[in-house]
Amino acid sequence: MKNYKVGDHVKWNSEAGQVSGKIIKKHTSDFQYKGYTHHASEDDPQYEIKSDKSDHIASHKGTALSKV
Repeated sequence: MKNYKVGDHVKWNSEAGQVSGKIIKKHTSDFQYKGYTHHASEDDPQYEIKSDKSDHIASHKGTALSKV
């Protein structure tokens, strides 16, 4: 299981291709994001990442990310 921390620079695949950004928040419990409940836990956290190229913020599990 990949575990990241706030400030890590990561990349992930999106519909538009590969995107990179910096982790701004780590969630270890369920949370609301863009009108949906995202499930997270201590063992399976989710991360909010701010894109390098825009102000877009994405939410992903650690398994979808890789360190840059």
